[in-house]
Amino acid sequence: MKAIEKTEIEGAPAPRRGKVRDVYDLGDKLLIVATDRVSAFDVILPDAIPEKGKMLTAISLFWFRQTEDIIENHIISTDVSDFPQPFRAHRELLEGRSILAKKASVIPVECIVRGYLSGSGWKSYKETGSVCGIKLPPGLKESSKLPVPIFTPSTKAAEGHDMNISFEECERTAGTKEAGMLKDYTLKIYERARSIALKKGTIIADTKMEFGLLDGRIILIDELLTPDSSRFWSVEGYREGVGQDSFDKQIIRDALSAMDWDMQPPAPRLPEEVLLKAAARYKDILKTLTAC
Repeated sequence: MKAIEKTEIEGAPAPRRGKVRDVYDLGDKLLIVATDRVSAFDVILPDAIPEKGKMLTAISLFWFRQTEDIIENHIISTDVSDFPQPFRAHRELLEGRSILAKKASVIPVECIVRGYLSGSGWKSYKETGSVCGIKLPPGLKESSKLPVPIFTPSTKAAEGHDMNISFEECERTAGTKEAGMLKDYTLKIYERARSIALKKGTIIADTKMEFGLLDGRIILIDELLTPDSSRFWSVEGYREGVGQDSFDKQIIRDALSAMDWDMQPPAPRLPEEVLLKAAARYKDILKTLTAC
């Protein structure tokens, strides 16, 4: 099966290519296509995972439906029949991996919530006893569940790496009122999702979200609670004090971290077995989360 690494729609405006998505600006709307590109450490990798874009889209749509009573999201339609021309003529390419979306002004903050101590959060805690300036209780271990989930925003860099910021910096970037609303929405969505996932045997250790402004109101945009933006762990396999076996792209990050690479473009190629294992993990978490 061939991976879709980029889209070219004849007669459509040239897309803006993000790390994973191709975004077509239709004036007052956007047509967003999730490709099969893979990124890690904010760098696009030379290898793609077939069907990854469809899996990300299906997982995002599941979570958008589960949280639409908390906050409005950007979805207009996922039915290619509702798309304007020339996109309707490309059903085979677009079906299952694209959405027609409301066009919002992106708030330049990555809204991150952490419910467990892992990754850069664990590293920071070991060094300072804090995560993003938030003091945590002593004696926590790797993968420990936090007493309460914490909001740890970061910059949303157009190029290069995102950087952690304090809540005060978030207020200066987004506005005092808006920053408070972003924090509130992020934590509410996470708590809802965490409860749903736990019933399905999955821990959501952390995740990041993006929001935009549309006619003066904050709406949820981009993707939501996917393996690209979250850490998923098995309840059954969870053990405090060690790193967890993740059902997300952590396997890709781990493989890259073991290489002699400075985390700057170009990224090295990954062994085929790593890509195959990552693809299997994406499929597993899609099936687990979206099963009735």
